[in-house]
Amino acid sequence: MNSPSSSPSSTSERPTGPLDRYFRISERGSTLGTEIRGGMATFFAMAYIVVLNPLIIGTAEDVNGETLGIPEVAAVTALVAAISCLLMGVVSRYPFAIAAGMGLNAVVAYGIAPLMPWADVFLLIIIEGVVLLILVLTGFRTAVFIAIPPGLKIAIAVGVGLFLALIGLVNAGFVQAGEGTPVQLGNGGLQGWPILIFVIGLLVTIALYVRKVRGAMLLGILVSTIAAIAVEVALGGGDNRLGWSLTVPTLPTGATDLIAAPDFSLIGLFADGGFNLFDRWSDVGLATVIMLIFTLLLADFFDTMGTMVGVAHQGGLADEDGNIEGTREVLAADSLGTVLGGVASSSVATLYAESAAGVGEGARTGIAPIVTGAMMMLATLFTPLVTLVPFEAATPVLVIVGFMMMTQVTGIDFKDPALGLASFMAIIMMPFTYSIANGIGFGLLTYAFVSLVLGKGRQVHPLLWLISVVFLIHFAEAPIYALIG
Repeated sequence: MNSPSSSPSSTSERPTGPLDRYFRISERGSTLGTEIRGGMATFFAMAYIVVLNPLIIGTAEDVNGETLGIPEVAAVTALVAAISCLLMGVVSRYPFAIAAGMGLNAVVAYGIAPLMPWADVFLLIIIEGVVLLILVLTGFRTAVFIAIPPGLKIAIAVGVGLFLALIGLVNAGFVQAGEGTPVQLGNGGLQGWPILIFVIGLLVTIALYVRKVRGAMLLGILVSTIAAIAVEVALGGGDNRLGWSLTVPTLPTGATDLIAAPDFSLIGLFADGGFNLFDRWSDVGLATVIMLIFTLLLADFFDTMGTMVGVAHQGGLADEDGNIEGTREVLAADSLGTVLGGVASSSVATLYAESAAGVGEGARTGIAPIVTGAMMMLATLFTPLVTLVPFEAATPVLVIVGFMMMTQVTGIDFKDPALGLASFMAIIMMPFTYSIANGIGFGLLTYAFVSLVLGKGRQVHPLLWLISVVFLIHFAEAPIYALIG
């Protein structure tokens, strides 16, 4: 495997055809074969989302107690990833893959769905995606990206990583709320077969990852799922007596448990209820809807930026300030992915840090995500498999993804008081408040405040002051409502 900063080829060749010229394959020191391998590596690194997103989105209840269903969400998750990756590859020509965003899907499932029907949730996501696209086309989103200090961009990615790791530990029951403490190890200790399956999955995934085995995460899920099924068959009775967190693993009984025509019935769910937005959101209230869109917007806005910086740095595609040529195209494709996620009912789609797997294999162009998208389309046929996978077998991947994103922390200059404290606040607030947007907000507010205290307020970009004020208003919503109410 190539080192993160190395090019896949030491020689620069002239373009050999239209495909080479459009994707700049030779110019970036790559080859078609390298791009195909990179795209496959990215797929195997991120294919777990077809398993994990349905366990989050497909099982969460909306305000009416309705759920979407695991197989149905699995099918649209793979479909949206396939189309979005293809779009990213063609439009941006960078090796960035897109799929339902971890962390963002948690916000959707546990923060928004309890307030409204699923149809309204996905309509809200579509609106958020359209707003993002408008911000891109007007140049605002790119301007904000450039305005944020490079170190703080990295801190956002690190904080998201810790947040994902915590979600994985909590969903597996490895970390739980304690008596007398906010959290504790297990239920007063590590016990039970499901916890053992989680530990086995984590150890196997770590072993495969450090040995640089392609598809380590997907293989980790596979091994721990087989172990979970074996334990359930031997010791369980199908009534969850072993205490699985959510899905009880079962032994496949026929071909239809493994492969079947995908169920795309969730596509267009957002249209249920008509398009009179005031009637549809009358129970929630316009102020709450605006707040939810704003929260998704902030999280998605900066999630993508952090991932783009990290992966671009790894592939030598960014300059010393963390900026890349063609940022607008990348962000436009990402925004369209979010719209697609709402239309198909799969959650918010965003750039994937696992794109680093393909970059590590040498991918440098948009050919890689096109390959990833083609494999995602094939994966739609195997969505019945997700009903066999318990949380304990899938969530070890989140811990490893958290580690991958955490490694970028070395790019932060903690000797700079403003940048160091802001990065620290951004990193800790995401897992500690269970919110990506909160971490970003406190990070930007801290950066602006410390800069002001040090007499360096003029060095803070005007856009950062504007965003800091917006976040301040957001955090003060409760007292503001109390004051005007």
